[in-house]
Amino acid sequence: MRTRQDAPGPADRGNRAGRFATAPPGAVRPVPLPAPAAEPLPAPLPQRGRIKAHGVIARITIAPATAPPSFAVLARIDWNGANEDVRIVWMGQRRVPGIEAGVALRFEGMLSRVAGTPTVYNPRYEIIGRPEEY
Repeated sequence: MRTRQDAPGPADRGNRAGRFATAPPGAVRPVPLPAPAAEPLPAPLPQRGRIKAHGVIARITIAPATAPPSFAVLARIDWNGANEDVRIVWMGQRRVPGIEAGVALRFEGMLSRVAGTPTVYNPRYEIIGRPEEY
């Protein structure tokens, strides 16, 4: 009866299909390259919280004279490499001087979702200029 110690080992099996083959002297063994890292997806806008962003005003909305005064714009911003639309609303204002379609601005404020649209009310803002100017 054979015991575990008597079982044939690698030396007894011989060299099967290069299983124990070594590279010839002086040969360079290929080193596998690591797989390229997948680029992380850009983080979406938060559901709520403070944001600082800059973008270009795509369109404006002026409230009718019979409605409470508010002035809203839709700004297209670049958020972590993705284009996002953010609605900016100035409460109590019928117009905001310098704010019109095509103007670039930098703004900061509290972001919330209103009917699924990211919205910032009464932000701090700075007019950068028209896109062709900067």
